[in-house]
Amino acid sequence: MNPNNIADFFSWFWFLPETLKTFEWENLWALHLIWIAPLILVLRKFVKFLKNPVLELSLPGTVSQNNPWTYLRLIPGLMFILAVWMIVIALARPQKSNERVEQSTEGIDIMIVMDISESMDLQDFKPNRLEAAKETAIDFINGRFGDRIGMVIFSGEAYSLAPLTTDYALLTDLVKDISFNMMDAKGTAIGSALAAGTNRMRESESKSKVMILLSDGESNAGNVDPLFAAQLAAAMNIKIYTIAVGKDGMVPYGVDFFGRPQMVESYLDETTLREIAGIGNGEFFRASDDNALEQIFDQINTMEKAEILESRYKETTDYYRVYLFWGILLFLAWLGLKSTFFNNFLLD
Repeated sequence: MNPNNIADFFSWFWFLPETLKTFEWENLWALHLIWIAPLILVLRKFVKFLKNPVLELSLPGTVSQNNPWTYLRLIPGLMFILAVWMIVIALARPQKSNERVEQSTEGIDIMIVMDISESMDLQDFKPNRLEAAKETAIDFINGRFGDRIGMVIFSGEAYSLAPLTTDYALLTDLVKDISFNMMDAKGTAIGSALAAGTNRMRESESKSKVMILLSDGESNAGNVDPLFAAQLAAAMNIKIYTIAVGKDGMVPYGVDFFGRPQMVESYLDETTLREIAGIGNGEFFRASDDNALEQIFDQINTMEKAEILESRYKETTDYYRVYLFWGILLFLAWLGLKSTFFNNFLLD
């Protein structure tokens, strides 16, 4: 409350005990001086008694000590005590602080590059490699804060599904809708996918740029060499993490006419993915099941953290003027009353 008028002064005075609890004190030691006022009165009474040790008697015809009006003589003394207390409180500098904290993030730009070729329909992951990758990618997206995330999908060609955005809800819906029939071209064009992701991040001004490539096969389509595409990305300071999704050897793929599980052979070009990660100053990961894929994304999530910038603003308001005002007002009132018929017997 800003004490701009007399109404404020009265509210501060009458609710003084409750108000004091809400303050911070610049000079807390000054509150120990609160005993000065009653000490002065007691000493003055004691000195007066030493100078004139006369036993006061109530004589017939004098005003009865039990008359309530006689207590009016205490008013100047009370005013003196309150005046000193107000001045002591003012000296202690009561304050209220309003601290405001603003947070901003130095976000990371992340491009997820996901393979949706036919081999991603193999079922060594549940229900298949693509669905497991989608689910883990969604968890990764929703676990970020302040980062821009984009999406590129590819099979025999590459397609930019989503630009860099902080609209995680929209991005999540787009990832959920990814399916094998989104592209006609067959094969695995890793080089084209990396080039498309790099192109999307070309105008990014973020200090940290990351590309996460998920694939389960060797690059056998497209017109861009994967290692050359990785070099282009590295030249733009894009860090590349590569994840090999799936197992080598015989893996389940659907059922035959009699409902028996079918097995097909799976091959991963781990060497190329390792080289891409090396060129991109990132890391290579091998995900052989759902849990491993989730752990890999958790690890990347830990390594690539947005920088949170925190600014603190502290606004302090002093209220000593309120108590100084009352102290001076009560002191002047005491000076005016102490020589009148209200004269306090302690200050005679």
